[in-house]
Amino acid sequence: MQFPHIHVALPVMDEPEWLPVILSLIEQQTYRHFSVVVCVNQPEAWWVDPSRLSACKNNTQSLSLLENVSGFPVEVIDRSSRGAGWIGKRHGVGWARKTVMDQISRKAEPDDIILSLDADTLFSECYFESVAEAMSTHPHATALSIPYYHHLPDDQDAARAILRYEIYMRYYLLNLWRIKSPYAFTALGSAMAFPVWAYRKVRGMTPKLSGEDFYFLQKLRKAGKLINWNREKVFPAARFSSRVFFGTGPAMIRGSGGDWGSYPVYSYRLFDEIGESYSFFKEMYIRTLETPVTRILQEQTGEEDPFATLRRNSREMHQFIRACHEKFDGLRILQYLKKRHQEEGGQDEENLVDWLKTFYPEELISLMLDSGNTEPETRTGANRSSAKPNANGGQKKFSFTDSSLEEIDQVRNFLVVEEDRVRKENPLF
Repeated sequence: MQFPHIHVALPVMDEPEWLPVILSLIEQQTYRHFSVVVCVNQPEAWWVDPSRLSACKNNTQSLSLLENVSGFPVEVIDRSSRGAGWIGKRHGVGWARKTVMDQISRKAEPDDIILSLDADTLFSECYFESVAEAMSTHPHATALSIPYYHHLPDDQDAARAILRYEIYMRYYLLNLWRIKSPYAFTALGSAMAFPVWAYRKVRGMTPKLSGEDFYFLQKLRKAGKLINWNREKVFPAARFSSRVFFGTGPAMIRGSGGDWGSYPVYSYRLFDEIGESYSFFKEMYIRTLETPVTRILQEQTGEEDPFATLRRNSREMHQFIRACHEKFDGLRILQYLKKRHQEEGGQDEENLVDWLKTFYPEELISLMLDSGNTEPETRTGANRSSAKPNANGGQKKFSFTDSSLEEIDQVRNFLVVEEDRVRKENPLF
């Protein structure tokens, strides 16, 4: 096995509790062919904002802590001291990640690895070793999407919120895999790695205030195949955070207030519509068919025939099919699902249980879930849940708000096992 050099890309902003922890975890790594580039960052305007002064002081403390690291090579990019902070719209985690990764790209070898981390992420001492192993096994892959798991915080509201959000992400991913979408990946800035040559090939990361990890992995997927499986997981923190505009922290904040409108559990039938349209791409090389995807692409693009240009520019069918997938990419899939969900409606719990009932009927029995819209049915045998049959002898109705944390966590953990199985069976896609 070759030993590629790993460059850890670490943005840091207002992390007084987490930074010492992640530095300790890095120090404990069994794999020693690595170095770390850190960008301590904040908007310059925070220095004159009394509500942000504590964050400024915490960033100053982080810079001091990083100066004293001696167990491994560390390069610090200071975008937080007075006069060095972000100006105007150029700020946020997207700019911090890009700044670090561009710096790595300027000095690294093409086959070196960039490992993206967040300061509030935990991992084992074998984590770097597992990433090097996965990337070396698939040297032509453009990226590695790393499995993750959120440990539940003590705060009950935060625990309920992260379970709901994680179920959304895993349900979404499993359905994309089911229809064989090229964009079946989970984008977490703390859970991805890629070779330097791939970073250069896609001309680096496009900085955004939030969601930069999603757009970046989508670019890498269009440029080649992604690795799904890694033998080690990462464990991002589950905490309320408003430092970015969307993602885990903001989703938890809105969700704890009852607003899950941006993260619904879509009916699996909407994914089926996408899968059906995929099957029509060959025929669309000859003529455009009227499908729900065609209709919504027409609305999104303003084109009477959204496939006409793709046909003109594709000499062969396989080029056309690839062009169709690049046009109807991960972002357009999400937009499609949101649009169709608005048209069709459906409750989150009903959609989740309906999916389980259709694809995992035996597991549904053991989970003891019921959306409440079917006849109650007495379950016996392998009851691994703390859920109790209702007074009529049927299953207890599942609810993200009313079911116990243990019951919701059991659903999450079932999805974790199923996702791990699919990832391991499809390590490269």
